[in-house]
Amino acid sequence: MKKLNKVAMLFASAALAVPVVSFAAAHTGGAMPKSIDNWRATDGTVWKNGTNEYCWRDGFWTPATAAPGCDGELKPPPPPPPPPPPPPPPPPPPAAPAAPAPAAVAPVPVAPAAPVSEKVTFAADAFFDFNKSVLKPEAQAKLADLVDKTKGVNLEVIIGVGHTDSVGGDAYNQKLSIARAEAVKAFLVSKGVEKNRVYTEGKGEKSPVADNKTAEGRSKNRRVEVEVVGTRTRR
Repeated sequence: MKKLNKVAMLFASAALAVPVVSFAAAHTGGAMPKSIDNWRATDGTVWKNGTNEYCWRDGFWTPATAAPGCDGELKPPPPPPPPPPPPPPPPPPPAAPAAPAPAAVAPVPVAPAAPVSEKVTFAADAFFDFNKSVLKPEAQAKLADLVDKTKGVNLEVIIGVGHTDSVGGDAYNQKLSIARAEAVKAFLVSKGVEKNRVYTEGKGEKSPVADNKTAEGRSKNRRVEVEVVGTRTRR
């Protein structure tokens, strides 16, 4: 999946023509702000998906580097409850002098330690027959195992990137690579994954991982690369 992260970094670099740190420093009087690993436009606006629900993240994103107001941002723990009111003053002593009983002091509750989130990623490849976008049985088995691994994880996003071999025209292969990515998405959704958590794109024949001059190499290039990103609570 190193190639997928590299593609994401190149895409982010092209979009941010003005360095993020320079932009932030100009608006904070020269002080260095915290690192933000959500993708942003040149005016500093955080990029969001089509429904404005989720912010796009680069390959270095963690909850600690999320832009304020974006999904996944770490929230400060709630303040501890106020201490109990002081006990009432003791009653006046009776006629006969007597030592008042000491007032009991209620213990101050201690706020529990906040849980820590750790980032987790899973990856898988799904392969296809020549000129097909139908998942093979072995590809379905790999994807089902991938879904099982996400149980107990706060799922953030699943990215599926489709690819083809070099046989055929560029335009045709581009459409075929998208169809393969969409086939993976449909299978994941059928296994209970939220539809809006799965993003797809196609790369056509532009990113081979093997030599297209051999049958074995072409079979390796007919694929969808799948990456799962989420967080797990660690106490």
